[in-house]
Amino acid sequence: MTAYDNIVAHERTSWALSQVMGRLGWDQETMMPRGAAEQRGEEMAAMEEVLHARRTDPRLGEWLEAATAPDAKGEAILRHVRRSYTRNTRVPAALAAELARVTSVAQGVWAEARARDDVAHFLPTLTRVIELRREEASALAENGALYDALLNDYEPGISGDEIAAIFARMRTRLVALREKVLGAAYQPAPMKGEFPRERQLRLSRTLAEAFGYDFAKGRLDLAVHPFSSGSGADARITTRVAENDPFNCLYSTIHEVGHACYEQNIDEGYRYSPLGEGVSMGVHESQSRIYENQLGRSRAFTGWLHGQMRHEFGDLGLDPEGFFGAVNRVQPGHIRTESDEVHYNLHIMMRFDLERALISGDLQPGDLEAAWNDRFLRDFGVAVDRPSHGMLQDVHWSIGLFGYFPTYALGNVYAGCLMKALRKDLVGIDTALAEGRPTVATEWLTAKLQRHGGLREPRDTITEACGFEPSEAPLMDYLEAKFSDLYRL
Repeated sequence: MTAYDNIVAHERTSWALSQVMGRLGWDQETMMPRGAAEQRGEEMAAMEEVLHARRTDPRLGEWLEAATAPDAKGEAILRHVRRSYTRNTRVPAALAAELARVTSVAQGVWAEARARDDVAHFLPTLTRVIELRREEASALAENGALYDALLNDYEPGISGDEIAAIFARMRTRLVALREKVLGAAYQPAPMKGEFPRERQLRLSRTLAEAFGYDFAKGRLDLAVHPFSSGSGADARITTRVAENDPFNCLYSTIHEVGHACYEQNIDEGYRYSPLGEGVSMGVHESQSRIYENQLGRSRAFTGWLHGQMRHEFGDLGLDPEGFFGAVNRVQPGHIRTESDEVHYNLHIMMRFDLERALISGDLQPGDLEAAWNDRFLRDFGVAVDRPSHGMLQDVHWSIGLFGYFPTYALGNVYAGCLMKALRKDLVGIDTALAEGRPTVATEWLTAKLQRHGGLREPRDTITEACGFEPSEAPLMDYLEAKFSDLYRL
């Protein structure tokens, strides 16, 4: 076997083991007995030790020095393996295992604290997670910014300063749009009523299939915080149900379907390699957000969904245009995952600034709640009424995902670019959406982006799909046009 062949064989096993570890995480969120948290932490730590040993195997370094790629696919594989090897050889195995153990247990602590609205219960664990992530960042940063070292795990090729500049440009237009919308004479009415759990879940399955999700290679379950897990022939989704708010369930499902379809639609020839997964979290989020928002919340698609809702739940008290307004109402609420398209990125910008300060040491964990509440009041004009509506609402920090939050807003930016290109190519897209056939759009996304997996770098992935360099302008143009129309500005 050549050095390249050895790398491919080695990565195949590592990829399979990482999928097994991901399945442990899925089980923890959906079915694991509550009393098993400590044991699961040990299991996750053991898996991480095995994976870390494989990722830092000295033979990998030798093979990388000698390997020659046979083609463009091989060059991309070597690029990913080299990046992973460089990163993991800088992080001590004991630190990697401790991070896996602590964050696994921390997830349960966070869930308990959130249920009890008890910040003090979570703070010692959060402090330990931050200490470990700062230690990891120090090993990776090579005298650069600690936060950038963590950000690189989720969105290679971009810095915190670059993201801050994008967000600054977006903030000006978002705030101006929000003020116009909230001050508009016309305000859409909300949809009210009770919507039984089982019917919501049945309609969720219908929506998942409408967007192209393959249930032969996935499943739909319930979780406190909806997520997607797995890749290739096993890509699972979760949602949650509130019987007085069906949009929470339905649009969480569509969002996670976007993630899962990306994974299901990657070229099968890339499976069991670094190319067999989404290339970055920003690109991943572009798929979930374009499925959920530009397609799922469009006037055309909500017209079809209105009919499906009436079939499932009876009279809604709204005509199709009123239903479109209810789906897209702009309201300054506490919860990021329930926020409208105008406010969503403001939620992300706040978290980005706070977590960047936590990692740099400019903000201490004990001061986070006050900093969050002060910033939220300034940004949204609403006081935080309880911790589960504030710093305890998201799972991310409990599991150490510092650097992850900004990829949500980057995903929106990328989705804006993709929708601009998609509309140029698919002139009749609104007709298909109005007929409940979003697969016309999602098949375009598969061909242009999803099937390529990790073949290209994140920014290049978007550029190749769209035919132009990504920027925030298409997203902001889309938001201003949509909500000016909806609110009759």
